[in-house]
Formats: sequence, structure tokens, C-alpha cells
Amino acid sequence: MLSRNNILFVFLSVLLLMGASVSCVAQETMINEKALRKLQLAELFIRNLYVEPVDENKLVEDAIRGMLEKLDPHSSYSTPKEVKEMNESLQGSFEGIGVQFNVVEDTLMVIQPVTGGPSEKVGIVAGDRIVSVNDTAIAGVKMSREEMMRRLRGPKDTKVVLGIVRQGIADRLSFTVVRDKIPVNTVEASYIIRPGVGYIRIGSFGATTHKEFLDCMTQLKSQGMTSLLLDLQANGGGYLQAAVDVANELLQQGDLIVYTKGRNAADQRYTAKGNGTFLDGKVVVLVDEYSASAAEIVTGAIQDNDRGWVVGRRTFGKGLVQRPINLPDGSMIRLTISHYYTPSGRCIQKPYTKGENKDYAMDVMNRLKHGELIHADSIHFADSLKYSTLKCQRTVYGGGGIMPDYFVPLDTTVYTKYHRALAAKSIIINANLRYIDAHRKELKKNYPTFEAFKRDYEVPQKLLDQVVKEGKKQKIEPADDEEMKRTMSYMSLQLKALIARDLWEMSQYFSVFNESSDIVKKALQVVNNAKPTEQ
Repeated sequence: MLSRNNILFVFLSVLLLMGASVSCVAQETMINEKALRKLQLAELFIRNLYVEPVDENKLVEDAIRGMLEKLDPHSSYSTPKEVKEMNESLQGSFEGIGVQFNVVEDTLMVIQPVTGGPSEKVGIVAGDRIVSVNDTAIAGVKMSREEMMRRLRGPKDTKVVLGIVRQGIADRLSFTVVRDKIPVNTVEASYIIRPGVGYIRIGSFGATTHKEFLDCMTQLKSQGMTSLLLDLQANGGGYLQAAVDVANELLQQGDLIVYTKGRNAADQRYTAKGNGTFLDGKVVVLVDEYSASAAEIVTGAIQDNDRGWVVGRRTFGKGLVQRPINLPDGSMIRLTISHYYTPSGRCIQKPYTKGENKDYAMDVMNRLKHGELIHADSIHFADSLKYSTLKCQRTVYGGGGIMPDYFVPLDTTVYTKYHRALAAKSIIINANLRYIDAHRKELKKNYPTFEAFKRDYEVPQKLLDQVVKEGKKQKIEPADDEEMKRTMSYMSLQLKALIARDLWEMSQYFSVFNESSDIVKKALQVVNNAKPTEQ
């Protein structure tokens, strides 16, 4: 155990690192010393007197979680393992063999090797089954997906020997792969959706998002893009700076992007530099009830500066800024230190009660129950939350997400209970993988380009029947013929999109799916019909 003075020294050091003033620390030293001593004694007595042995590390972690749970819904604690996984998704890379894969019937099947990655370099191809890793079987042994990933990943420049089963080849193949850094893309799709209209979908805001966004913009502009659909649906956020950098590409010099205010954290203001790559073309931002945090920063900046239009449904409403605090064992505290505000002065953090995170987490479901996802007039804002955009003086509201300029209701008839049950049991995705595995060469031959596939391909009835048959085996059946009809229509689209993804990339997946999206359809109407100052 640390001595009382050592604990106090560590605590004061952390406060100083976080930017607290020396005078503030001095004033609160006596109170903090008593509180820390009390916490230390509680841990000491539990460790030495409790009737059963306790895990001290878990005890400390539970104490940290308990403290944070009484603050706000977004202050949190992450274990070293959780921190590593979170950093991989936000920092833009991990170290491994470089394949997209799925597990089918207890066997790992390669969907696509990463272009230029270590697996592609040695000759691993789509459809290969990885059955062993360094002479250890991973197929047919009920190994978890997580354990498979653990064995495949490893430090850069280390070697791993993979046993491969390939269709049409009787003998098992062996490949030695040298692990490398594998990029994790946060821009999920980018393509010309209509003549002159580019489409970019950002899944989250990480360290590489801005560069990915710039690369996509350069490519789309070379293909004649003059208007942009920026899809932030289901984007849960990420790095604030990444959001600022993306917004900077679309705003004029001096335009305010976002500002933050905190109790002890210094206030910060972020403004556009005027060096953006797309300052004049039309912009439409697509959002839904799962667009949050950094996604709301970009959305608010575009809306408040009257730079473009927002289409979709009211966003999540996360206006709190977290600071990551790394702990010596690799774990992390993400502590809320300030609120962020959109250019018009809106704090869009939705209301919450400290310590009651369950109700906060159920907010989206409550919106659905109250009709807010279906009827715009079910959403009510108090006059005290009324603000005006900076150039056109349009009325916007704070206090709980960003309300779009054009509301698009959720189509509750599309996602049937029958479809949800089939998807939950992975029946649809597994049927797709088996189909792709059996017909990949045939499909590539019949549809040499994605344009031909998108125009001419229809999902065969046999594939749909296989899904229904497997559902029956697992006692999953539709309530009536109408539910079956609606499910088949949506599932056909889903399967076509999945097949496009597996033959090409995620951009092709969204290219198929977006043709039926009500939000995308509305965005296209807006970008084609609206005048620059019309809202």
C-alpha cells in the first residue's frame, strides 16, 4: 500500500497535469486528503478483514467505475484491453495479417484480403479458409472469434504460418505471412451517386479521418463532383479535432466551427482557416438518431453557418467533451471536462440525471415510443432553447440533439420482427457467405463491372428460400403472408448489397443500399432543388 503522503503526492500531480491551478489545489488539499484517507482505509479494511479473499485490482476498478457512474453518462473507465481495442479503431491501424473475414460453420473464411496487405502479398485470396495458425487448429474446434483474432494479430514484422483450405485444391496450402500495420478506414464509402453529386460516408472520426476525407474529395472532384452528400448516419463520434478538420474543408475563413467551456479546462474556439477544398459547392449532411458527438459538431457547424442543409432525424444529443487520462497499467479514465457549443451558441447535450444512466441509454427507444422518429411534430422544443443561424437568421434549437432542416421519418414497416430474428441468428449473413463462396467466379465472369452488377443482378429465389428454410429449422417464421412479403423485399436488397461488398468494397455496398434509403432520396431532392440560401 502507498503511504498517505505518497497517495496525496500522486493525486496532486494528476491535478497539476490536468491543468488545475496551484492555488485551487492548495485550497482543497485538506478536504482531498481526508477523502483520500477515507478511501484508502476502506480498501485496507476490505482487503484484510473481508470474509473471503478479494481481487484488489478489481476492487480498485469497481471503485473507479462507481465514482464515474455518479457523474455523467459519458465519463467512463476502460481496462487496458478495452483501451487497446478503442485506440485501434480511432488511431487508424492495427497489426495483423490483413484480411476481412467471417466465421462460417466454425471455420474462418476470408472475405477479402486487404489490398497491398501482407496476406495478399503471399497469395491468399477471397474464399480461402484459414484452418490452422502456427500448427494449431482453429477450425472445427469451437474456438471463439476473439481467440481466432488474437492468434492472427501480432506485432509488426513477426511471422505466422497459416494453413489454408482452398476450393478446387485437394491438398492443404501453407503460407508464411509477415504481419504488418493494417489500416482501419473511418470513411466507409465514397462514390458519385448522381452526375455531379458526390457521396461520402464517415463511420467515425479518428486520427486518419481527415486524410481519408481529403483523398475521397480529390477523387470525387476529379470525377466532376460539384455537390456533396456527407453521410453521418450512425456516426457515434470520435476525436473532436478530426471533426474540426473535416468541417474546415467546407467552411469559409473565420467561420466558427465549435467552442468549448469547462470549469477548470481552458475555453477553446475553433474557426475555419479558409483553406478548405470545397468552399462553394452545395452540401447536404445526412443524420439520424445515432449521429453523435463529433458528428454533431460537423452537422452543427454546417447548419449554424448556413453552409448547407441537414436531412434526416434529430441527432443523439451529446454535447460533452471527454479528456482521456491514461493510468500506469494501460487503463484509462475518460472524464468529462467541458461542454461544447455550436456556432450559434447551442449546447445540444440532451438532459440527464447524474447516476441514472439506464434512462439515458433508453432515450432512442423512448423517442420511438413517443412517435418522435416518425412524426416531426411530436418533437417539442422550449422557447428558451431557441437560437438563430449566423447568416440567414433561421431558427434552430438546443437542448437535445440537432433537428434537421428536412425531417425524414423512420420507416417502421421495413424492419419486420421476422427479419430481426433471422438477422440476430446470423442466418442471412451466413447464407450470403455460402452463396458467395460457391458462386464467386461465376459472378465475376457474368458481372465484370459493378455497374453491370448493380443494373442487372437479381438475388435468386433459391437463395431467399435457403434463408427461409434455415429459419424454419430454428423455429423462426413470419406471422403472416404480409410480413413474409415485406421481409423478402428488404432481404433481397440486403443480400444484393452484401454480395456487392464481398465482390468489391463497402462503397459498392452503400451504392446498392442507398437507392432505397428515404434519407438519401430526400437529400438528393434537396441538393437538386434547393437554392444556396433556401432552407
